[in-house]
Amino acid sequence: MTKTDTLAGEALLDALERGEVRAAERGADGLWRANAWVKEGILAVFRGSGLALSQLESAPSGSTAPFLDKSALPIRRFAVESGVRIVPGGSSVRRGAHLASGVIVMPPAYVNIGAFVGAGTMIDSHALVGSCAQVGARCHVSAAAQIGGVLEPAGARPVILEDDVFVGGNCGVYEGVLVRERAVLAAGVVLASGTLVYDCVNERELRGTRESPLEIPAGAVVVPGSRPAAGAWAREHHLNVACALIVKYRDEKTDRATALEQALR
Repeated sequence: MTKTDTLAGEALLDALERGEVRAAERGADGLWRANAWVKEGILAVFRGSGLALSQLESAPSGSTAPFLDKSALPIRRFAVESGVRIVPGGSSVRRGAHLASGVIVMPPAYVNIGAFVGAGTMIDSHALVGSCAQVGARCHVSAAAQIGGVLEPAGARPVILEDDVFVGGNCGVYEGVLVRERAVLAAGVVLASGTLVYDCVNERELRGTRESPLEIPAGAVVVPGSRPAAGAWAREHHLNVACALIVKYRDEKTDRATALEQALR
């Protein structure tokens, strides 16, 4: 990597950390579009960086906490003035990730490069926010939830959670799925680009593809479900495959059930 390339990579990572540049953005029309050039820049950083050994400065005296990663991607450090709270216990935020003021990260959790986490969001224990994932303001990503990441192909839409989304424990959101504002994913819901979702309220099916991933409507309350597998043999053996069900749309009762204790903030 040339000096010019290095400087360009550092400038991109700095802009990502400040939230001035994002891997995907919502347009005035409400549509989210991936910024391929951002992911191409991140991939260039990976290609141009060698391995480097680092150690946490906060490691107890006499102990070591070594890391081997790309030299351009050290673990992020946060100043008190950032307003970000990283609770002790083994969490890491990688270089090039943006955490807005008021974000809380419970241990252990991991936020990868290119991710955007909006103001007031909580990332709970054992949760992952993958590369370039976009998480809005005042979201709750519960314990052991996985918000998948994507760097390639560069034009692919990352996973997106809009503002005020609640993601229950052990959920998985992958392959560019878009969860619109105030939606609630109950514990154990798994959504990928082609997951079939039955909207029991509006009596419709929601589907997506790799090219046009699944979208969960605003305010939807989604729970795990199953449906009969296709084919005579599957019917004979009473086999089912996973799906998801929208059982209601958010109301005051849902708001009370998903409210975060403000004292924690």
